[in-house]
Amino acid sequence: MLVLTRHVHQSIVIGHDVIVTVLEVRGDQVRLGITAPKDIQVHREEVFAALTAANRQAATSATSSSESASAASPHGHSAGPGERQVLNVGLIHLGQVTVPFARVIAG
Repeated sequence: MLVLTRHVHQSIVIGHDVIVTVLEVRGDQVRLGITAPKDIQVHREEVFAALTAANRQAATSATSSSESASAASPHGHSAGPGERQVLNVGLIHLGQVTVPFARVIAG
């Protein structure tokens, strides 16, 4: 782990595209500003853990659902070219934040 010391309004650069700036220090809390391209997802650690757990649960649920569907269907039909199969949709509640999620597999 790299450990850096920064003051308010000082930044660190990660790669070429991500800038993390210390905005405020108040007691034991530090407010950070993160500038990153839209294709880079930035999450708090607890949100990331909840999303990962939800996706694992959706994948497990989808696997058992598709196994049941395959057993029921003699052709074992899944999403074909151009079709999308939604495996799981829901909300994750994290304190005051609610995060929607959907796990989609394209055919």
